[in-house]
Amino acid sequence: MIHYITTNGIGNPWVSLELGVLNREKIPFKLHAMRLPDSVFYTSEWARDLVDQTIPIYPLRCSSLIFSVLLAPFIFGSRFFLCLWNACVGRRESFRMRIAAFAHLFVACHWARGLKQEKVTHIHSQWAHSCATIGMYGARLLGTTFSFTGHGADLWRDRVALEDKIEQAVFIVCISKFHRDFYLRNGADPSQLIMVYCGINPKLFFPKDLSYDNGQPFKIRSSGRLVEKKGFEDLIDACKILLDKEINIQCAIIGSGPLANELQQRVATLGLQKYIDIPGRNISHEEMNDFLHEGDIYCLPCVWASDNDADGLPAVLMEAMASGLPVISTNLVGIPDLISDGVNGLLVSPRDASSLATAIERLYEDYELAKKLAAAGIETVQKRFDLATCVDPLIHEFQKILQKSSR
Repeated sequence: MIHYITTNGIGNPWVSLELGVLNREKIPFKLHAMRLPDSVFYTSEWARDLVDQTIPIYPLRCSSLIFSVLLAPFIFGSRFFLCLWNACVGRRESFRMRIAAFAHLFVACHWARGLKQEKVTHIHSQWAHSCATIGMYGARLLGTTFSFTGHGADLWRDRVALEDKIEQAVFIVCISKFHRDFYLRNGADPSQLIMVYCGINPKLFFPKDLSYDNGQPFKIRSSGRLVEKKGFEDLIDACKILLDKEINIQCAIIGSGPLANELQQRVATLGLQKYIDIPGRNISHEEMNDFLHEGDIYCLPCVWASDNDADGLPAVLMEAMASGLPVISTNLVGIPDLISDGVNGLLVSPRDASSLATAIERLYEDYELAKKLAAAGIETVQKRFDLATCVDPLIHEFQKILQKSSR
């Protein structure tokens, strides 16, 4: 049995899709989460069932945690003391991260105690930060193998015990070439690394008939959590540049997050309320098609945030491409793995509203280019980012581990 641990279950759409493929391929797994998701991006019955089957670690009673830690030396023997020694002297990024790793070890003692009577063949963590620390220690305590997938903030802003995780992992999932190079720089062996793009199911999307009506506003669509790394401030500023040039646009940015009020205020300060809509709410994954089909282009100008957070490879760009929209983004982290500038989309430098406005204007003025990029985008997603095939390396690794354990 593969025990798959995440921060918030299927609160992230690609986790749902990846687990759907595991289920289809009959990979036996149980889903654990540090916390249950506040919301999910799917409203279908299978998503509700998966949420119901998710096993949360938190909330965790303090008395239960203390009891598990006190029992750990007797339950796990020398494995507990090896983990404790690692927490004391293992490689850590800072003193704060050493304290965090101790806390995660204690949580892992409680989690692993609950798994002691179950068949645990392998533990895989989706995210490389806190849940991977719990997963790493849980695997050591139970004497089983461990692997992880890293994305963005978990590798940069919230990194903890990364070198130890790389050393223990039997394999590491790379979601882009950028990530592969990053792991190699941090001590990974090339044989550990497998490339698994965070793909999508293109069948959930269908291409729109791309046509521009010069009598109507040029409709820009964007979406995501309203946080700095998405670059929505630059999109607002780019819209201002275009409107100052008397280019008729309408922009909709869908999502929720801590910057909702700030972004709405920015729009109001620039006097763009008639042209930019930021309702500050999420939409379900099933509603995404309609939202995308209302647009003429999709734009996500990602940036490296001041808190050291950055997107790895946003799946929403794939969704927009699968929906037949020409896309514009930035040449950051894994995005160039998906978008080749001028081939299947346009790339600009991060934090450059002027270049972003120029790229949008270019598609506004050149319908044939937009059509060409849109068609190439559909082909790219179908051939290289269909989750049904791009998860194959992960399926293969799980199958090898399961077969080995059954001998």
